[in-house]
Amino acid sequence: MRLATLRLDGATAAVRVDDDATATVVDGYSDLSALLADPAWRDIADRAAGAKVELAQADYAPVVPHPGKIVCVGLNYATHIAEMGRQLPEHPTLFSKFADALTGPYDDVVVPAYAAAELDWEAELAVIIGTDAYRVAAADADAYIAGYSVINDYTMRDYQYRTLQWDQGKNFEKSSGFGPFLDTGYTLGSRIEARLDGEVMQSATTDDLVFGPAALVEYISHIVTLRAGDVIITGTTGGVGHARKPPRYIGDGQTVEVTIEGLGTVRNKTIVAE
Repeated sequence: MRLATLRLDGATAAVRVDDDATATVVDGYSDLSALLADPAWRDIADRAAGAKVELAQADYAPVVPHPGKIVCVGLNYATHIAEMGRQLPEHPTLFSKFADALTGPYDDVVVPAYAAAELDWEAELAVIIGTDAYRVAAADADAYIAGYSVINDYTMRDYQYRTLQWDQGKNFEKSSGFGPFLDTGYTLGSRIEARLDGEVMQSATTDDLVFGPAALVEYISHIVTLRAGDVIITGTTGGVGHARKPPRYIGDGQTVEVTIEGLGTVRNKTIVAE
């Protein structure tokens, strides 16, 4: 099953995506954050019989607009770890992203000029929690995962490396395209790519993760309760602009596309503004 959050008639609505052309509104739920908060979300979505929406002209909001927590994992693909000159980690490297940093999968990303010197792409697989999880074993983790989606962990490298803490470079307002769908049936192993104006910058498969979704749910849930609607962003693969020689960054007017085969594409044009 595929689910999304669409902007409709000045508000938002949770929808079930029926096929490539049509979605059904899940009546009574303003977005997927609200839907996932209901323990019966899966049955409710499956039985939804609301208005039909044509997807060709749909305006997608961030797929889960209001997660209580967004836990990001750094240095989690072997190729990216190698290009950054680091050793494979014994434990996941965690940092946070705030919901204010999310934007729709096809929205423009407007960046203030003072933060535009070293803009970088990061193609990532997002794990969306469907049931509250505390101290969950990896073997049981699938039962707590609602599904998967696509995100660009858009990064301002100059801000990121001002200190040892990364959050400040990962949280600029409405900078991370997230969506277009939550897919409940996705399995690891498909191609993940980032393109800059159509040129492939990153290409790998999602099973190259050092710590996969089950291991991350186990690790994080032994620290804090993962709530329904929370998001884990699993890390990026090799090919980021900052690690290239010479470095390469996103310029004003350039478009970043992040695609995960089977999950769809996030496509955001970058606008540098005063």
